[in-house]
Amino acid sequence: MGWAIALHGGAGDIPVSLPPERRQPREEALRHCLQIGVEALKANMPPLDVVELVVRELENIPHFNAGRGSVLTNKGTVEMEASIMDGSTKKCGAVSGLKTVVNAISLARLVMEKTPHVYLAFDGAEEFAKEQGVKTVDSSHFITAENIERLQQAKEANRVQIDYTQPIQNGKKEEVPIANGDSQIGTVGCVAVDSDGNLASATSTGGLVNKMIGRIGDSPIIGAGTYANELCAVSATGKGEAILRATVARDVAALMEFKGVPLKEAANYVVHERTPKGTVGLVAVSASGEVAMPYNTTGMFRACATEDGYSEVAIWSAS
Repeated sequence: MGWAIALHGGAGDIPVSLPPERRQPREEALRHCLQIGVEALKANMPPLDVVELVVRELENIPHFNAGRGSVLTNKGTVEMEASIMDGSTKKCGAVSGLKTVVNAISLARLVMEKTPHVYLAFDGAEEFAKEQGVKTVDSSHFITAENIERLQQAKEANRVQIDYTQPIQNGKKEEVPIANGDSQIGTVGCVAVDSDGNLASATSTGGLVNKMIGRIGDSPIIGAGTYANELCAVSATGKGEAILRATVARDVAALMEFKGVPLKEAANYVVHERTPKGTVGLVAVSASGEVAMPYNTTGMFRACATEDGYSEVAIWSAS
């Protein structure tokens, strides 16, 4: 037994040729957020508080597709979504369609703690945010120049687009080969376990570039993008539709619960055997402090640390 934490900043066709100016700020952000989480766990902060704290920080960093860096819909607007879950109580909260809330993950937690419901969306979620006095800003706060450019590229290519796609060169639309002409990615998440085996998971996203207004992905769906119970905590990332169809987060927990499969084996099976290649990655921790971070995409922005001193920040596989 021992504490452990893992976080991600999205999985997808992240080219190994990703230029340093796009790669390094994200690696530094992962390192920074990991340190915040590790210090919180060492200070005996409950895992639910830890995952909210870390995801809030990730939402505030414009290099990731959540909060401040959220990608734009086909109408050039933001619609943010998030969910959070406590493993020991199975309590959870989720939100979608947010346009003005600075930290979607904290509103999701308020839904969990201050309402009889699990999930609030769009106008109802915004109204609840005002009632709770959470920080809101004009929606222009979330719209970055980089995301305006990404939306333009996606519209020119007439597709829903990956948020790590390289800029189009000389009008050629050959940034990243994507088998189905669609694209994946766009999430931040964190899972944590304390030395008593208490678990929690949190996930937040802006969704897909050029997504239809009103589209909801896996991140706010309990059992798809986020899940925690007494055995494990899971946060998924990638192509939301594929993750929803595969109930990715719950399936990892179900293999452990019903088959007695260890965390790494369960996570690898779900990612590599049960979801289409190029669509998903996840981070997970078990009650005993194991960590798993499998993905079937080119890469996944990820980081983890455990009480025994192990620490990792990575994008691609070592091989």
